[in-house]
Amino acid sequence: MRAWERPDLVSVPGESSAPWLHDTKTDSLVLALPLAAARLYVCGITPYDATHIGHANTYLAFDTLQRVWIDAGFRVHYAQNVTDIDDPLLERATATGVDWRDLAESQVELFRTDMEALGIIPPNDFVAVTEVIDEVATAVALLQQAGLAYAVPTEDAIAGADGTIAADLYFDIRAAENCTDWTLGDESNLDLVSMLRLFAERGGDPDRAGKRDRLDPLLWKAARSGEPAWESAVGAGRPGWHIECSVIALKELGTDFTVQGGGSDLIFPHHDMSAGHAQALSGHPLAGVYSHTGMVAYRGEKMSKSLGNLVLVSRLRAGGFDPRAIRLALLARHYRTDWEWTAALLDEAVVRLSVWSAAFGSATVNPGAASPAAAGSSAALVQALRLALRHDLNTPEALQLIDDAVDLPLDDLDLINRAISGLLGVAL
Repeated sequence: MRAWERPDLVSVPGESSAPWLHDTKTDSLVLALPLAAARLYVCGITPYDATHIGHANTYLAFDTLQRVWIDAGFRVHYAQNVTDIDDPLLERATATGVDWRDLAESQVELFRTDMEALGIIPPNDFVAVTEVIDEVATAVALLQQAGLAYAVPTEDAIAGADGTIAADLYFDIRAAENCTDWTLGDESNLDLVSMLRLFAERGGDPDRAGKRDRLDPLLWKAARSGEPAWESAVGAGRPGWHIECSVIALKELGTDFTVQGGGSDLIFPHHDMSAGHAQALSGHPLAGVYSHTGMVAYRGEKMSKSLGNLVLVSRLRAGGFDPRAIRLALLARHYRTDWEWTAALLDEAVVRLSVWSAAFGSATVNPGAASPAAAGSSAALVQALRLALRHDLNTPEALQLIDDAVDLPLDDLDLINRAISGLLGVAL
């Protein structure tokens, strides 16, 4: 699948190093130090109601991470999925009378447009689930052969061509725990009560009859009448949610990649289960660091598709707001915090963009404006900016550093201009 155009990345003179990033698994800051290259996987959208500010907040956080790595001289290999076949997408298509393929295609294109407008670095591998049906089915078959997947009789499934009764296939958590180093809860650190609650809220089926464990997740959904299905090594049907990311990540990045990212609503069950599937398939951990962004609320509740309280990037852009201001509004909140979107935040960002442009924009850059004796060190400011970003992507501190420098006599305004563009992604 085609991604979107890569923004021009401005190099910033000086030296930097790998960032410290919060790891959900250990609840601590760890050094996100790449080996040959930084390998990053961020879970993508289910393409309906895209792109809301919550989406943008997540992808901007990992865009910032990429910029920090690139500034430190590392090559980045970034992969992202698109869940273009799933129950919520099919439900929305049915409710709106639109073919699910047309709905997915239109929303993915809108997502591309929004990401490009915001200056988000695109993934090297932008992979739709419908492009890897065979790979997912093969992975499920391997798990079945290893005794880590089992069938649950499914009354409403379509019988196979040979008359055999089709069944849904589930991952056997206890069997996987017994033969791998993975344990359910490794990434999330949740207790059983919390797991069961979130599993039910986020697409799981803890009360499904025939399952060996209430938390066992679906790997392969057998074909139903009126639903899309693909012939495969495990019968006609389609992938479950968690296995798709395991397969795409392993295919594009390999094992033990640098960072697995996404919103905090994916910690459980999605990332816990994806890590378990990957460990069962490969014998290795999925990622070194599990990094998650906070939730964005609107009008007192978490912004979500189910509630319909969405602020869409496309609508803000259509309303005349500069995408650079939208970006600054998001950068003003730390990526790991939960916060609430308000119109005032965007108004503040518009003012900030105007002030920065007047102080450091390309039309005002004049390195000789301040006398050497009176000028402050732009290099020192850029170094402080780098330190803030390397410390768990502290963008609020980075923005404050630039705010505080607006009225200072600096010896190299061009350097500040380049740093704002290269590190923060805001071209003045």
